[in-house]
Amino acid sequence: MPISVLAFLIYALLLLAGLGLTLGPIVEQATAAPVTLQGVVWMALIAAAIFSVTLVLQRKEAGRGFAIGLSTVLIPAGPLIALTFGNWLPGLPPMLLALLLIRGLRGGAARSWLNQQ
Repeated sequence: MPISVLAFLIYALLLLAGLGLTLGPIVEQATAAPVTLQGVVWMALIAAAIFSVTLVLQRKEAGRGFAIGLSTVLIPAGPLIALTFGNWLPGLPPMLLALLLIRGLRGGAARSWLNQQ
């Protein structure tokens, strides 16, 4: 397994854990309104993460595209973190991680490892 694929799997599982830990307030919002924008976004992220991890573990070729798509979630998170803290430095690591994941997943090792139709 290439290091870029392993790094993506660690990232995706940490993302799932983070989404699961923050699911409590979203469930509480569901008692007031059955459908909220934040709930829809959280459920879409959870579904995309689970689907991407499943495809990557099965070594499917389509898993690479889904993995790259899920890695792009961190790109807008960087400026949001920077605006929250009023400094650009805290927003830099998520953007660098996203760019490294995307670069690694587009490489030849990941392409040859995720080769099943």
